[in-house]
Amino acid sequence: MPNFDEAAVRPAEYEKFEHETPDWYRDAKLGIFTHWGAYSVPGWAEPIGPLGTFEPEYWMAHNPYAEWYFNTIRIEGSPAQRHQQEVFGGADYDDFLDQWKAESFDPDAYLDVVASTGARYFIPVTKHHDGIALWDAPGTGDRNTVKRGPKRDLIQEFHDATLRHGLRFGVYYSTGLDWWFSKLPAITGSIDPNYRPLDKAYADYVYDHTIDLIERYQPSVLWADIEWPDAGKVPGDKSLIEVFERYYVAVPDGVVNDRFGSTHWDFRTSEYESGRAGEAKGTWENTRGIGFSFGYNQLDDETNSLSGPAAIKHFVDVVSRGGNLLLNIGPTAAGEIAPPQRRTLEALGAWNAANGDGIFGSRVLPADVARPSDDRWVRWTRTDGRAHAFVDLSETESAVLDVTPAAVEISGARASDGARVGTDDAGRVIVGLDGSTRPDGPVHVTLPLR
Repeated sequence: MPNFDEAAVRPAEYEKFEHETPDWYRDAKLGIFTHWGAYSVPGWAEPIGPLGTFEPEYWMAHNPYAEWYFNTIRIEGSPAQRHQQEVFGGADYDDFLDQWKAESFDPDAYLDVVASTGARYFIPVTKHHDGIALWDAPGTGDRNTVKRGPKRDLIQEFHDATLRHGLRFGVYYSTGLDWWFSKLPAITGSIDPNYRPLDKAYADYVYDHTIDLIERYQPSVLWADIEWPDAGKVPGDKSLIEVFERYYVAVPDGVVNDRFGSTHWDFRTSEYESGRAGEAKGTWENTRGIGFSFGYNQLDDETNSLSGPAAIKHFVDVVSRGGNLLLNIGPTAAGEIAPPQRRTLEALGAWNAANGDGIFGSRVLPADVARPSDDRWVRWTRTDGRAHAFVDLSETESAVLDVTPAAVEISGARASDGARVGTDDAGRVIVGLDGSTRPDGPVHVTLPLR
């Protein structure tokens, strides 16, 4: 979860890691996240709404994140606890690891879907807060997917298929929480230090895992969560400082997120509506699921999930403001992508295939050239020599672009198929539809910059 602190500064011992974020990451715009684990077997959570819109106590008891099932079923009186009792007879959580078989998982078929969206990088969860590793992680004994459950190194399979598809590979690892290792009580409100393992033993455990991930997979993105254990933040043996030193040697153009705590980051993160203040400046990434969960949730359907057009608009909005979108897939325990998620991904991919020249590699368009609008929804980007307007005409026949005439060549404006662009008597740029058919996403208009 985001821990953005606008006043945060790097401690002196971390200042040496500050550098310009590599262009590949700023150009990428779209990444695909995957949360897959033993929690995908029950696949159950209440789809109450997005993170950042509920008080912590209510959120935790009614957590819509299916990947938090281990925690939610331990909260007395929670609907998830009742569900666990009624459906599974109160079985031990680790029973789900043994029931998880991944019998339909084909990594190349999975990456076909990921790559078809236009995404430039892919990040699977390697270990979530339940402590189950998806590779043969040191110190996990048989509590990983190589020894139990699927009996496969799922991270190696994801890694190899990602590279075969020409995408960058990253890893998510839960640095701040491990309910199995720490044996701490269920989190019922804000995640304060009483609920996080902060000691040296856990810091060393996390260090060993992170270094193993770096050495095995050379991830282009190192995505932490819920901070690094405090005992490992200070200089010393097996410190976070040593992790960053070793990481940038192994992957010179790699990037790390801001969830290691107030230490070092290459980009900020927001999650649904939480951490949005971090989107105001610098390099940032918004992450969310297609529904309100990251892990597979059997209760997710079209009523509580992003449709294709909604996902496209969200993506365009994020990019227009200078961010990347990390959009999550939560596959079933068998390894299949649920139909509502697949339909949304296919729609996003089709739109990106037709309009991606104004998205990928783009930058924010200065406000003195053109301005966005929420009345008739319009967003802007720029690429070399061109301004790109993205206009939602799903509920209207036309829209006026708020553009400075002296900044663009209006006569050179071009619109995507099914739309037209011209000027009215006042010289304003008007975008409209050619016919009655409504487009599946925003209309794309390009204008040469002067």
